[in-house]
Amino acid sequence: MREWKSKRYWLVGASDGLGAAVAHKLSRAGAEVIVSARSEDKLAALVAELPGKASYQVVDVSDNDSVKAAAEAVGEVDGVIHLAGVYWPFGAKEWDADQANAMADINFTGLMRVMGQVVPGMVARDRGHIVITSSLTGFRGLPGSIAYTASKAGTMSLAECMYADLRKTGVDVQVINPGFIKTQLTDKNDFKMPFIMEPEEAAQEVFEHISSDHFKKSFPWLFSLVFRFSQFLPDWLYFRVFS
Repeated sequence: MREWKSKRYWLVGASDGLGAAVAHKLSRAGAEVIVSARSEDKLAALVAELPGKASYQVVDVSDNDSVKAAAEAVGEVDGVIHLAGVYWPFGAKEWDADQANAMADINFTGLMRVMGQVVPGMVARDRGHIVITSSLTGFRGLPGSIAYTASKAGTMSLAECMYADLRKTGVDVQVINPGFIKTQLTDKNDFKMPFIMEPEEAAQEVFEHISSDHFKKSFPWLFSLVFRFSQFLPDWLYFRVFS
């Protein structure tokens, strides 16, 4: 089990939803929590609710200068949990260039920007903890999700590359692949979402995983089997079933 007391953790994308729920878990476990997002009002309200030592730092992960300034202001941390993301549901037939670009730039490139500011220092110190949020959708392409699924496949691949490079060092890398979580993002969906979880329920899954030494966790477990199994289907069968 990981020791949380007296550790400093920077949560990026933690103003509400899953990020805020994970912040509560870490704070109750004894960690000092620094929460970041674009909304200062939401961050301030969250910090006021947290039971332990906490602060906030406004950041826009789509802006390189903002990420650099935030990382410098936060300073050295024991761990970074990256949860920032945006989502709009549409497919290639209804391509919205602005929304597609935003999903790529925030969900994936935003993660790259943050990692670029924190990973080199952790490698130099030979200690640290990185947690990346991907999604069950990242396992294989899906209809009606042209940009979100691609961005999450990128985050999953990045986590795997980092783990391959750092697994024999003092820097721990983990990835979480959640299914549907009830947030303002999934409220945009007009279809039935199987096994949808409340943020607090999902945060417990996340906390149990990041307290362990395992690399990857996909949840809910039963629902995740559908996505993991789909990787082994031939293209002709996969696209017939999942389309």
